[in-house]
Amino acid sequence: MAAMTLVEDICPVPDIRRTAMDAAVESARAAVGLPVGARVVAAMSGGVDSTVVAALLHKAGYDVVGVTLQLYDHGAALKKKGACCAGQDIHDARLAAEMIGIPHYVLDYESRFKDAVIDQFADSNLKGQTPVPCIRCNQTVKFRDLLDVARDLGAEAMATGHYVRRAAVGNRSQMRKAIDHSRDQSYFLFATTQDQLDYLRFPLADLEKPQVRGVAAELGLKIAAKPDSQDICFVPSGDYRTLIDRLRPQGREAGEIVHMDGRVLGTHAGITDYTIGQRRGLNVAVGEPLFVVKLEPETRRVIVGPREALLTASLTLEETNWLGDEATIREAAEAGLPVLARVRSTRQPSPARLTLVDGDVRIVFDEGEEGVAPGQACALYDPADPDRVLGGGFIRDTTAVAV
Repeated sequence: MAAMTLVEDICPVPDIRRTAMDAAVESARAAVGLPVGARVVAAMSGGVDSTVVAALLHKAGYDVVGVTLQLYDHGAALKKKGACCAGQDIHDARLAAEMIGIPHYVLDYESRFKDAVIDQFADSNLKGQTPVPCIRCNQTVKFRDLLDVARDLGAEAMATGHYVRRAAVGNRSQMRKAIDHSRDQSYFLFATTQDQLDYLRFPLADLEKPQVRGVAAELGLKIAAKPDSQDICFVPSGDYRTLIDRLRPQGREAGEIVHMDGRVLGTHAGITDYTIGQRRGLNVAVGEPLFVVKLEPETRRVIVGPREALLTASLTLEETNWLGDEATIREAAEAGLPVLARVRSTRQPSPARLTLVDGDVRIVFDEGEEGVAPGQACALYDPADPDRVLGGGFIRDTTAVAV
């Protein structure tokens, strides 16, 4: 095993050999697939992954331009570790770009981020949904707005530090899982369109995280041992309910906690305190474990029941994206295409089938699936090639397995 060194006494960083550094550079060059000297915009969040991407591409001979987004008022998060795009991260990105020797721009996207991500997150919670703000950020601010900036800068591609693979097959690009499945971020990128995928590059697809930190240390980058982001970036305290209460105070209206058999078991102080599948904090006791199985924002009722009531038989998708071989997801649904459906980033994909019901695209699971809630994303993979991402959508509603 490689010897370990520490940078800033935060995270362990492995030493790497010269041959490993050369291999990382060649891997980055292969991921870009453009002639040396081509201009590539590197999206730099200030973390180790995106910084290493910019450094590797520069070392590989590309004309690299670093771009960092200021996404929110980062005063409260200035010294908060584990939150991306905060003040310290912008500072780290600027220093890294200077050390690498590339131009660097900071773009003020606070207004766009608030409209597309923060407000959507608050509204979704108010509707009793379980949103995934990182997906919305990638879908809108980063992979829509930032790509336009990259093109305006004359770049032939934009590179990011995501752990996912882009593979050119014929005249189309496929999205595939990264070699390090423990770091794979394909679930968060299912909404990437074909046009966006054709323009994007992911140079870390063939690297594992310890290798990335080793490359950063070998290149002398101070962020080599910087911790990974953990929290929702615009909630530096980790208490997102406080943010929702401030933005949507109507969510703080009291209501009833009702058993699915109709019994009123108690009251609650606000529906935004609850999510589907929640067990703790219900403050009701009937002699059996109870879970939140449904939220009714119109009546302000929290519906609870036994764990088996959480099993989902099928779900309806909206805001879909398709990267499969069929022309559209509707065409795939009409054909009853088998898929692997992933409803949470921490869950393994489950066997299912696409169907079309009354014009809606639906996912029917082979067996009941737990942990499904409206507002979440459902990423789809190819059963014959499980590393390939077929697309997905956001969950509009669900149908429970009969209990």
